[in-house]
Amino acid sequence: MTATMQAALTHRERPAPPGPLSASLTFGWRALLKIKHVPQQLFDVTMFPIMFTLLFTFLFGNALEGSTSAYAEFAIPGILVQTVAFITMYTGVALNTDISKGIFDRFRSLPIWRQSVLTGGLIADLARYGFAAMVVFVLGVALGFRPDNVVGVLVAFALMLLFALSLTTIWIIFGMILRTPEAVMQASISILFPLVFLTNIWVSETTMPGWLQAIVKVNPVTRVVIAVRELMAGTASATNIGWALLSCAAIIVVFAPITTHLYNKKLRS
Repeated sequence: MTATMQAALTHRERPAPPGPLSASLTFGWRALLKIKHVPQQLFDVTMFPIMFTLLFTFLFGNALEGSTSAYAEFAIPGILVQTVAFITMYTGVALNTDISKGIFDRFRSLPIWRQSVLTGGLIADLARYGFAAMVVFVLGVALGFRPDNVVGVLVAFALMLLFALSLTTIWIIFGMILRTPEAVMQASISILFPLVFLTNIWVSETTMPGWLQAIVKVNPVTRVVIAVRELMAGTASATNIGWALLSCAAIIVVFAPITTHLYNKKLRS
């Protein structure tokens, strides 16, 4: 026992602290490992997107376009954006869970880059968003969706991921100021539902009354859906892509500084 204690107390060179990238990747891997221990999380990125895609495609397909495959051409790009948007709220829920359980306090004491907990979670979230979008895309192709531009599809996926990251800045704020994960989820849903359903995902905005069209057209989800549709159809215009990017940038400019301020404040408290 004495020899063991002496060995433990012997002066040794301290290992170098992990760099920002290494720490971020470690926390990203930690977030992904949660799926292994809580398989229910796979429901959000598999069954939920599949259920929505099948439900709305078969429910509205024949009534609006005369066939499921014809409606899939219109709806699948919008469903992709909707799927990714809904999943983003779990970033705030996961952060709030770490805070409420005291795990975040342990992270603050580690000799790591201060932002690595947040960036690592975002890296894992990007993987989840991409997987969920791929599930919907493959199912959409099975239902009759036929994109006309491979490069456009890749750019559309990148645009969706950027939009998802911009939305995430809002839910992180909720994750840091609300008391429980349940409260974060309820607050996020109360914003996501009108944000997602007051759009042109299911029907064209031209079929709506004028006052509703005005609301739908300024909705950032609508701008992203229009750009994704055009990119996948090979008819993208710089104007609509610009509006989509501007929508993402506007959300980031408004909410990212608040997120950073609250996160740094939480680290210091």
